[in-house]
Amino acid sequence: MAEYIIETAKGKWEVVVGLEIHCQIISKSKIFSGASTEFGDEPNTNVSFVDAGMPGMLPTLNKECVHQAIKTGLGLNAKINKYSEFSRKNYFYADMPTDYQITQFRYPIVGEGNICVDLSDGSTKNIGIERMHIEQDAGKSIHDLSPTKSFIDLNRAGVGLMEIVTKPDFRSPEEAGAFLRKLRSILRYLGTCDGNMDEGSMRCDVNVSVRPYGSNEFRTRCEMKNVNSVKFVMQAIENEAKRHIEVYENGGTVEQETRQFDPSTGLTKVMRKKEFAHDYRYFPEPDLPPLILTDEYIDSVKNEMIELPDAKKQRFIEKLGLTAYDAMVLCENKEVADFFEKAAAGHDAKKVANWMMSDFFAMLNKKHLEISQSPVSAENLGALVELISKEVISGKIAKDVFEIMSETGENPEKIVEEKGLKQVTDTSAIEAIIEKVIADNPDNVAAYKNGKTNLAGWFVGQTLKLSQGKANPQIVNKLVKEKLDN
Repeated sequence: MAEYIIETAKGKWEVVVGLEIHCQIISKSKIFSGASTEFGDEPNTNVSFVDAGMPGMLPTLNKECVHQAIKTGLGLNAKINKYSEFSRKNYFYADMPTDYQITQFRYPIVGEGNICVDLSDGSTKNIGIERMHIEQDAGKSIHDLSPTKSFIDLNRAGVGLMEIVTKPDFRSPEEAGAFLRKLRSILRYLGTCDGNMDEGSMRCDVNVSVRPYGSNEFRTRCEMKNVNSVKFVMQAIENEAKRHIEVYENGGTVEQETRQFDPSTGLTKVMRKKEFAHDYRYFPEPDLPPLILTDEYIDSVKNEMIELPDAKKQRFIEKLGLTAYDAMVLCENKEVADFFEKAAAGHDAKKVANWMMSDFFAMLNKKHLEISQSPVSAENLGALVELISKEVISGKIAKDVFEIMSETGENPEKIVEEKGLKQVTDTSAIEAIIEKVIADNPDNVAAYKNGKTNLAGWFVGQTLKLSQGKANPQIVNKLVKEKLDN
């Protein structure tokens, strides 16, 4: 893709970005307690004594969270570390009852990996993963229920998190957005995180710095905490980069600090000066032993792995003849990809893809439906495409049939039969209509014979109109030309 360069009157600048993504692990209970992880329950109803930080309560590691983390690591093409250990990260927030977080510091469960992202110009880029560790989430502070008080909901406290740390490989907002969309797609395929940024189950910390274009130095970075949409991440990168450039060009120094992104203005503001590792006083968690994985256990998780978006995209291109763009769109969501495969089975896959990405998606958007709620089944969409391929109905009639299908959910063959919509291929019947159009429009016939040959399209249109769209367009085109040329 074209390089992303911020150019000012004083020079050219390049942005350098790294992301830290916190992904809530899909599990029925929390990472160190048996409390429920159900989202949306009444505040402070899913809280065990462990989550509340009661004296004498001991954490017990949830095996399912470990299993989900290994699956995610494999999906990131990353190394699974057979030895990892937990640490205490000490900090004092009202929504962290223990005043420390159990996390992984020196020895994470997942090491280096990479994700290949698709960019708008059709190119791809590999983004490096530095590490992924597992930890417990904090609770939630609520500040907008009272003008004088803050409220604490501990339902989220102790929910398992996977923190995915990238290398500083991003050079544009677009690359960061593409990465988050690809990561979310992989997590949803695997069933390890639902990726719902609006619900807080996937949150992103954005580290931004800038440097003169062509330089290899890494300058001071600032971190934007808990940005909760792909769009806002891209905005935060662009606007924070411009802030850094303005500071440098005015002779100032960028200080390392933690900032907050304000979606209403698109700007960032200081939260606190950046902490360093020693500020958290990390030390090994005394209540949890090291986590030691066997090759047999890791292999058992590998055997559960399913076809992920990149592999599915490649298969759709090579085996089904889709374009790279069509395959990328259809593979981003597993439910969409599965629906497409069912619809395309035994039919023209490219035509099915065209229908899905136009009329079908438009219908879902108009009705505000998820694909699982579609009134048009995959089998019926495939059957509709087959009717077009076999010239039982025209493309125009197919749109009318699809409209009925989207309202009734009926089989397209039944609709075509009951409504009498089968395409007319009887040449004598079509010839009769063409002869009527020619007889009724002698001036246009004369104009055609005098050189206005583009009027042939007008005669075709009139013939199709009189046949109520049932006449086969290819036959009409051929017969109109023959009649007019005689």
